[in-house]
Amino acid sequence: MSVETVEATVTILNKMGLHARPASQLAQLAAQYDATITVHQAEKSADAASVLGLMMLESQQGKSVRIEASGSQASEALQAVVNLISQKFNEDR
Repeated sequence: MSVETVEATVTILNKMGLHARPASQLAQLAAQYDATITVHQAEKSADAASVLGLMMLESQQGKSVRIEASGSQASEALQAVVNLISQKFNEDR
């Protein structure tokens, strides 16, 4: 069984960036998949399942982040994370 690794770059769109609530949403989403998901911004990176790690990226509105996923559900996990970020973490509605 091969381990798939996929990645995508997405822009943080919500006004407050990746603060506590969106970081928590992202961590909960990441935990639902059999995949290791890492969020990269510039020289920093964080495990998507770590709320504190995500907040330490200090991702603000307009910043691009690279999402990397590996594991048996990598593609599904990547798509779910990209969708969550693209939908502004369901803020601004």
